[in-house]
Amino acid sequence: MDTVAVAEATPDKPQPWSELGLREEEYDSIREILGRRPTGAELAMYSVMWSEHCSYKSSKVHLKKFGDLPQETPLGKTLAGIGENAGVIDIGQGYAVTFKVESHNHPSYVEPYQGAATGVGGIVRDILAMGARPIAVMDPLRFGPLDALDTRRVMPGIVAGVGGYGNCLGLPNIGGEVVFDDTYVGNPLVNALCVGVLRHEDLHLAFASGVGNKVVLYGARTGGDGIGGVSVLASETFDADGPAKRPSVQVGDPFMEKLLIECTLELFRAQVVNGIQDLGGAGLSCATSELASAGDGGMHVELDTVPLRDSTLSPEEILMSESQERMMAVVEPHHLDAFMAICAKWDVEAVVVGEVTDGDNLVIDWHGQTVVDVPPRSVAHDGPTYDRPYARPEWQDALQADGAEQLARPASGDELRDQVVAVVTSPNLADKSWVTDQYDRYVQGNTVLAQPEDAGVIRIDDETNLGVAVSTDCNGRFAKLDPYVGAQLALAESYRNVGVTGALPLAVTDCLNFGSPENPDVMWQFEQATHGLKDACEVLGIPVTGGNVSFYNQTGETPILPTPVVGILGVIDDVRTRITQGFVAEGSHVLVLGETRDELSGSSWADVVHGHLGGRPPIVDLEAERALANLMVEAAKTGVVEAAHDLSDGGLAVALAEATFRHGVGVTVDLDDPFLDLFSESAARAMVVVAEGRHDEFVSLAEKHGVELASVGRTGGDVIEVAGQFSVPVAELKAAWQATIPAVLGAHVA
Repeated sequence: MDTVAVAEATPDKPQPWSELGLREEEYDSIREILGRRPTGAELAMYSVMWSEHCSYKSSKVHLKKFGDLPQETPLGKTLAGIGENAGVIDIGQGYAVTFKVESHNHPSYVEPYQGAATGVGGIVRDILAMGARPIAVMDPLRFGPLDALDTRRVMPGIVAGVGGYGNCLGLPNIGGEVVFDDTYVGNPLVNALCVGVLRHEDLHLAFASGVGNKVVLYGARTGGDGIGGVSVLASETFDADGPAKRPSVQVGDPFMEKLLIECTLELFRAQVVNGIQDLGGAGLSCATSELASAGDGGMHVELDTVPLRDSTLSPEEILMSESQERMMAVVEPHHLDAFMAICAKWDVEAVVVGEVTDGDNLVIDWHGQTVVDVPPRSVAHDGPTYDRPYARPEWQDALQADGAEQLARPASGDELRDQVVAVVTSPNLADKSWVTDQYDRYVQGNTVLAQPEDAGVIRIDDETNLGVAVSTDCNGRFAKLDPYVGAQLALAESYRNVGVTGALPLAVTDCLNFGSPENPDVMWQFEQATHGLKDACEVLGIPVTGGNVSFYNQTGETPILPTPVVGILGVIDDVRTRITQGFVAEGSHVLVLGETRDELSGSSWADVVHGHLGGRPPIVDLEAERALANLMVEAAKTGVVEAAHDLSDGGLAVALAEATFRHGVGVTVDLDDPFLDLFSESAARAMVVVAEGRHDEFVSLAEKHGVELASVGRTGGDVIEVAGQFSVPVAELKAAWQATIPAVLGAHVA
């Protein structure tokens, strides 16, 4: 009697559904779908595919709103959007770009190096599965306080993992963030973004259709590492005392992934595949069920044929394993020999593990017995949906009432100087070279801008110099004060960072990191953040092309700051016109674009100088953000701007400092309200530098776009001087800025 028949004959046999993370009502639902109790292998599949990480069961009711957004970008159309492995947008000249950001938070806490490394590997395969060549990565990171023991344990390994995997793949790391906050102790955030490029005709979507077509598993062998992996690890509250949710973290092999990339791209070029699916979260359970569900028939798989690194693995473990560097392809029989030959050429193991059938179910056999016989859609798409309760927290009003207006402001020029130095050299705003020097930012030779610039810029076409700019941003302090506005400010800052380089913002990907969805306070934050993002995208006319939700980011009862990381991708017609942030010449005009208001609640000044978080975040003006970006796009084309820097964390004080650090050129500014002008974090603003002879031309351009500006100073000398207040030598401030992170973590040794 085969396993399915045994399940039918023993309906009352106890099963470990709770240990696998399923709720009783979910287990009952599986029994109802199947008309019997599940087999052990079926239970394993449903448990990983219905996990929070894979099924989005607590978030999909809120994510549906993104599907209502227009799918047209300011430049063209979205070729693939939400629901695919990654979003794909038209950037002109027959090119398309695919990009997506995902989380690998909990695995990176358990095993920092491998958790971060396999996060990079997974997002790269998502991009690859669309038919695109991966060309760059980015890494938004969050840690506890710089001097916390937890940070000193996880940060070096995470940074080494991101760098080690990306460097071995030969992918430049062009941007990201490193943010420190108390709430990330015990729960670092490791978000990974990848960008890929393809011609329109090379786009591939993953589905299994065509009865008799072969299902081929290729890449690394399946092992016991990552059984349940991120699908389970990321789907429940992280309890330091409980081993139940700590399965092994996957182990990455970037050299195998490099072979897999080249092999897959050649398979696409040879047109010998109907569709390819990467094996990420939920491994074979995900790949088989999603391919079958997206196809027009069933699928039959012989699990015995799966190449193993560990011959003792049970069928349940094989189905749950999240071993890395694996892909699954659907191949027509007459293309099979050519497919296998290409895999052999790249020394990539490939095995036919099944075929597309004319049935309705996904059927998996093991040692001659049927261990899985399920409707694939019930596994891949029709999992539980929870409309979890949410309510505005009782503490929100008191938090917003406690604004920064009450905080003591500097009483003298010397005090103002000390506060500028403190903010500029604080961990969140200090030099991040300790991190970025471990990344290869210029491999492949197409990196035009990378850290510490406002956005990363990559050349797409060598002849026309077409390129793209990408930025990721989120200020969790703002999101805590008001998650609706905070999410919009994250979008606005990322949009602005792309715009100030001279690139036109086109599309959004997001990684929404929050605490437990079972907490109504957290679900209110999530609902507000998604609502804010949707409304902002509607105003700006840009689509959300995909992303990721990461819940259960908390230690004990303390959730992280709500951290909706927003990635923006823009296009620049000629990368040679891109605008950099450093002062390059003496005697140039320094201008501030946009309106500076008394907006210090949630600011870096309030945090660093007073340890304060309260009040309301800055006002969002999306029309002003659009006007500023359009101005900078036109300014880049005319070459009127020497340098530009967005104004955000740390305000003008940090922008001036970072601009002087690049080439050692100082600046003198004369400010109406030195304190407010230096530290305000009002949105829709940028600092722009224009040569003497082109000042009037830029002023006219700003008037054309309706962007307010103020002339605040001139570049030159070797100090930062605020007239009537203080001066500080550029070299002295830069040395202190560079010393902050190495002083705690030690000098990085390559």
